[in-house]
Amino acid sequence: MRRRLTVPLLALVVLLSAACAGTTSSTSAPMPPAGAFAVDASKGNIPTLQNSAPAEGVASLAAPDRDLIVTANVAMRSDDPWKTADSAKDIARRFGGSVLGLSESINNDRRSASLIVRVPADRFDDAVAALKQLDGEVISSSVDAKDVTDQLVDLDARLTALRAEESRYLQLFASAKTVDEMLKVQVALSQLRQQIEQLAAQQKTTKDRVAYSTITLSVASTAEPVPGPLARWDPSRTFATAIAAFASVLRFVADLAIWMLVFAWIPLLVLASVFVATRARRRVPAA
Repeated sequence: MRRRLTVPLLALVVLLSAACAGTTSSTSAPMPPAGAFAVDASKGNIPTLQNSAPAEGVASLAAPDRDLIVTANVAMRSDDPWKTADSAKDIARRFGGSVLGLSESINNDRRSASLIVRVPADRFDDAVAALKQLDGEVISSSVDAKDVTDQLVDLDARLTALRAEESRYLQLFASAKTVDEMLKVQVALSQLRQQIEQLAAQQKTTKDRVAYSTITLSVASTAEPVPGPLARWDPSRTFATAIAAFASVLRFVADLAIWMLVFAWIPLLVLASVFVATRARRRVPAA
């Protein structure tokens, strides 16, 4: 009887041990994080494990690079605008730029200057900040940016297409069998190269304007205009002015008399002719 009970008990112990071992192994396996699976349609919708999120859990979205033509206008007041303009030229050269134009003038003893410089685009902010630190007061400043990315992409695509067409024309020119065919291909090739040169020049100009930003600086004077000395009253000068005016009047009257003397006989002759004709008409007896 004991042997019959011992065999089922041993079987039950073995089954319980196997179940505990399976439970332990299944709970110890690491679970992948949520969202770490992606479906690959090319593999029959089999989930594959991907990398985890970026460091610190922040997803970085890099904006595409844009080609910008940046310009700035800065207006200032200074005690010596010409000196300020010279300092601005030094700033432009220090940041790897150049001077495109300089204008200096004096009006009512007040100096003013206007300066146009261009600096590398990556030094634009530093150059504008340095100009604002010059001796003087900044009145206004503005920055304008024009996006020419699409324009440059279009120019590049058109140039690529035209150069490919140029290669085809060169092949046609090499395989031409008659002089007439060669001349036709040469004319078309010349027109095509002219278009390529124009587009290449436009592309180069646009890229230069993107690479170098333009800054216009206007500097006015802070000093008030110095009033001139009051003119002293000089009776002799007034008398001379009056004599000159009287002489001008006499000269005008004399000129008028000369003109009348020279041309007065013309109306007198007309009046005399009319008078004679009237007297002759009166003497004719009525019929």
